[in-house]
Amino acid sequence: MNIETERLTLTEFTNDDASFFYDLVNEPAWKKYIGDRNINSIKDAETYLTEKIIPSYQQYGFGFYIVSLKSNNVSIGMCGLIKRDWMNYIEIGYAFLSTYTGKRYALEASIATKNYAKEQLSIHQLAAITNVNNKRSDNLLLKLGFEYNRLISYPGEETKCKLYLEK
Repeated sequence: MNIETERLTLTEFTNDDASFFYDLVNEPAWKKYIGDRNINSIKDAETYLTEKIIPSYQQYGFGFYIVSLKSNNVSIGMCGLIKRDWMNYIEIGYAFLSTYTGKRYALEASIATKNYAKEQLSIHQLAAITNVNNKRSDNLLLKLGFEYNRLISYPGEETKCKLYLEK
């Protein structure tokens, strides 16, 4: 799987991406808005990729993709689709290294992912979950054509998140 935009390439994660993934999940914004995944080493990152990210490609035919700049092939973030056992929807999600935020890369990657979901995978309605305090993500989802639906909680957790659905 390969998605290209004007500035970006989205490709499937491999174990070779463990170092980048380690950096991404240890960004302060990731920990604040997505949560600490207890990835404290490159080996932990490799295990997480092997057990949680990569299997989705075979299981569902989609997953999270590593986002790289076309100009120099530098990995800058991730964007993709996730199917959770406890959700009735397929979600779009994204995260970027802080160095690359504010440059509209998340919007560009998300539009391409959304188009891929519709055109290649025939997914009619996507959802998204955000931290209640993540205003930047709220704004991006509104630009992508989502609307706030309701507050939800992950199973076994009390913390509330915002559920957005495509209009």
